[in-house]
Amino acid sequence: MSGRPSLVGRVAREEWRALARNRVAVVAGLILAVLLAGSALLCVEQRNAIEASRERHQASSDRQFDLQPDRHPHRMVHYGQFVFRPLSTLAFFDRGVDSFTGHTVFLEGHRQNSANFSEARQSSLLLRFGELTPAFVLQTLAPLLVIFLAYGAVASERERGTLRLLAAQGLGASDMLAGKLLAHGGAAGLILAPAALALLIAALLGWAPPGPAVLLLVIYGLYLAIWAVMAVLVSSLARRSRDALILLVSIWMVLVVLIPRTLPEAAARLRTQTLTRIETDIAIHADLNKIGDSHDPDDPYFSAFKAKILAQYGVRRVEDLPVQWAGLVGMEGERLTSQLFDRYAREAFAREQAQNRFVRGFGAVSPVIALRQASMSLAGTDIESHQDFLDQVERYRYAFVQSLNRMQVEQIPNQGAGEDPRIAAANWKRVPSFAYVAPDVLRLAGGRIAANLAVLIVWLVALLALCAPVARRLREDAR
Repeated sequence: MSGRPSLVGRVAREEWRALARNRVAVVAGLILAVLLAGSALLCVEQRNAIEASRERHQASSDRQFDLQPDRHPHRMVHYGQFVFRPLSTLAFFDRGVDSFTGHTVFLEGHRQNSANFSEARQSSLLLRFGELTPAFVLQTLAPLLVIFLAYGAVASERERGTLRLLAAQGLGASDMLAGKLLAHGGAAGLILAPAALALLIAALLGWAPPGPAVLLLVIYGLYLAIWAVMAVLVSSLARRSRDALILLVSIWMVLVVLIPRTLPEAAARLRTQTLTRIETDIAIHADLNKIGDSHDPDDPYFSAFKAKILAQYGVRRVEDLPVQWAGLVGMEGERLTSQLFDRYAREAFAREQAQNRFVRGFGAVSPVIALRQASMSLAGTDIESHQDFLDQVERYRYAFVQSLNRMQVEQIPNQGAGEDPRIAAANWKRVPSFAYVAPDVLRLAGGRIAANLAVLIVWLVALLALCAPVARRLREDAR
């Protein structure tokens, strides 16, 4: 679609003047800008308060563990420890799945506990309709404003009879369409401006990674541009402004509300169901019983383990070992159970990934799917980021339990230790505290982000490709 730049710019300026004179449009734009700015400030405050609370609880849990008195190490294994997931720096922009996944894990021996205390379980059902975050405003409400501003861009010209008049004055259909697209693309940029300012300030202050912040701006800019082009095209094809508005709102309902809400339920029903916590525990215990029973002297596995240990230390009897036999059995038992935990955790995550791939596959049908997936990945609030936290927690849990078991092996005598042997409380301070290392989101989810970005680009290019036939239709209408 070609056009003269001067005419295109003039059409765009006239459209901007018309929008500026539309008081309802100005008020709606100001309301959305206030929502974006207010949600950004509120979410920054909430994020900082939540992060401070979790840091305080983490420090309290670590301190209580360190202050425990002289005890048997295995008692400390079951005393356990709490760990809390820190929030990502960009969680203020897009909370993603963080409100549904839980943030607190209790660590203990022989068990792999799940993350608990998700906000969704402690809040009303309204949380499931979306939190007031900048991401929610841009994903859900901003397209409505774009539609409201652009639904009459061309249809109103046809209704007023000015379409033929403009053509008679030498304004080509391509020039007019390009000018309308430029005007409403600029309006979409103004809608994005408050969120862009918040992200740029966060990046400049150094507490948000600049790369993901800039990419967030890019994907949301593409998303709003898609809606601006779609609205202008529908307005160009509709005979009346009212028809364009009804059709665009219907499209918004399907793409933004209906499809994203129904896809997760469809994925859960079509794909393999995830085992419940109780079912997983039963399966793990059944598999563990197949491996062996350390309390059975005739058990093949632990009989072989005992022979290996006796040969390693060059003795004939368990009583002659220089280290505690019960502690060695505990370490081996923890190794076996942890292997089972890891296997079942990987299988569960694989099922979740299959469901997520099913949902992501509909990005070609609804751009909001691709946008949400990319937004959560860039903000570090997607399911993969949560899984990374659980992986780090499990590695720490295993090291934590085995360090206490090793204290039992090395510091409690194998014979004559008494009924309640204990070691010094100073040992508890030797156990390192949990320190979560946030992953680089571009490395963790670079492929997924690129794929979703490509979907948005394809959507925009496809819509722009429709401009040529729509311009021809306008030329025919103007005759």
